[in-house]
Amino acid sequence: MEPSPRSGRLLVATPTIADPNFERSVVLVLEHDPEGTLGVVLDRPSDVEVAELLPTWAGLLSAPTAMFTGGPVQREAVVAVARRATGAPAEIDGYRPITDTLGVVDLTGDPALLAAHLTGMRCFAGYAGWTSGQLVAEIRAGAWWVVDGIDDDVLGREPDGLWRRVLRRQPGERAWFATYPADPVVN
Repeated sequence: MEPSPRSGRLLVATPTIADPNFERSVVLVLEHDPEGTLGVVLDRPSDVEVAELLPTWAGLLSAPTAMFTGGPVQREAVVAVARRATGAPAEIDGYRPITDTLGVVDLTGDPALLAAHLTGMRCFAGYAGWTSGQLVAEIRAGAWWVVDGIDDDVLGREPDGLWRRVLRRQPGERAWFATYPADPVVN
């Protein structure tokens, strides 16, 4: 039985996905409810530095400090995900938790008020979205694996190899897909 998507879990694209927006991608689920699902692609850094667009938030960013392409929906919108500092209060103005340690940051707020409570942040231009039942249907069709993540999946220094790293730590045969060639025809 495939685990169900929920806030804080990861969607790992299976090799059957041909959409370039999601091929070999890892998506962090930010919201999942009966109306649909919202997430951000974790392994697509762009060439644009966040400091160029949101200079007041630059001091909170985790390396790499590039703006990430969060998905094909509303690419002009920016979504920020941050790690709550150890000992920080559970409720922080301008921060909505999605796991015990990660949450979404309201970028209309004052970064100085959040700085003491966060230990890293990543910004995403756009997001991935699914309508009611759409993601569950894609999972059942074999397009996605739903797995648990760790904070370094979201804020790690090397997003380029994330798909392989997440798969490598999965139990059983799923870990074998970490070595799946980009183009199996030339294998």
